[in-house]
Amino acid sequence: MKCPYCDNPDTKVIDSRPTGEGQTIRRRRECEKCGRRFTTYEKIEAIPLIIVKKDGTRQPFDRSKVLGGILKACEKRPVPMDVIEKIVDDIEKGLSNLMLKEMDSSIIGEYVMEHLRELDDVAYVRFASVYRQFTDAESFREEVEKLLDYGKTRRKKQ
Repeated sequence: MKCPYCDNPDTKVIDSRPTGEGQTIRRRRECEKCGRRFTTYEKIEAIPLIIVKKDGTRQPFDRSKVLGGILKACEKRPVPMDVIEKIVDDIEKGLSNLMLKEMDSSIIGEYVMEHLRELDDVAYVRFASVYRQFTDAESFREEVEKLLDYGKTRRKKQ
């Protein structure tokens, strides 16, 4: 690592430690020529995930859009913010584990719906009504019936 003060290419690592959730390494370095110290951070280079929208346009994955959609669905519901952030983390990790460079936005929508179905019925129906673009009361009723059936089978398993 080149010294930012004197451009000497020889520096030594004095201390290394993980930061955050272990995704980044903080390194304290010292220049062997001028003796000055500086800090560097090393992190995994993520391959950008491209999302293919319904209209065929492509855009980079944006975690804040997923968070915003879930927050809107959970508005005025008894869902703590740390639970919402954990869901977004889980979704982001799940998408990353697919190891795809591009994916349809529908995959993200389905991940969100899976999590909301387990979390809060009202938030699930709110999100589903936007995501599935309900056009009438009948489609809304059908989704609520699916949710009720899902709840019955889930309770039987417990």
